[in-house]
Amino acid sequence: MTSRTRDTDTDRATDTDRATDTDTGRMSATLDHAMARSQGLDTLLRDLTDRAVVQVPGAVACSVTVRRADRLMTLAGSTGLPSGLDLRQYENGSGPCVDAAESGDAQYCADLAEETRWPAYTEYALATGVRCVLALPLPIEGETGAALNLYGLVPGSLAQGLDAARAFAERAADAVNEALRIERRQASAADVRTALLSRSVIDQAVGMLMARERIDAHRALERLRRASQDRNVKLRDLCAQVVARASGGASHRGQ
Repeated sequence: MTSRTRDTDTDRATDTDRATDTDTGRMSATLDHAMARSQGLDTLLRDLTDRAVVQVPGAVACSVTVRRADRLMTLAGSTGLPSGLDLRQYENGSGPCVDAAESGDAQYCADLAEETRWPAYTEYALATGVRCVLALPLPIEGETGAALNLYGLVPGSLAQGLDAARAFAERAADAVNEALRIERRQASAADVRTALLSRSVIDQAVGMLMARERIDAHRALERLRRASQDRNVKLRDLCAQVVARASGGASHRGQ
């Protein structure tokens, strides 16, 4: 091998590394942008599916399948994706994205017109104009099954994009996992705020009952608990009613 050839190969490898770094950077930017807009996972997934159509040769549509509450569902789809492409698979319990999500193995069909694995789904997909399908499993934390689904209109159209699709799926899984972690932290913080607000209104109601009935905090709380059980109302809601009535009465007296 000549020195010039080695230099050319090195340049190509460097260009490939730079392209990978650039794609990773774009993916990170997509995540940051989606989360910064405070629209969470839904916005992120929609951005990812649209970006997949641009970055994977041969893809005209993309969706993300995730199992939640013991059933598969499409969390996001690119612009122009027929909803039935995924829904028919869930209804039949059979199809490329179902198999990819449940088995953890990639599913590729170069031409649905010659496919025999999923007859019911194949008939519907062909009616929409889809001829080529690629479903790649996504390792999502805390979920039992997920997949990135890509669709093409020409037989074999996704063959040239297989490597790009696999690389994209890896980055997409990383981004989705990070977004899920952020959402879980936000949900946890919201739970804490709700608990603090509940505690506050309960304490207010206890204080009002102590002053009115001249009893201690323990007896006031027990009385409120019994009342909530008798009325089949949550303690927090009952206390909110007590505070609201007291505040309303005080307001009327002030007038």
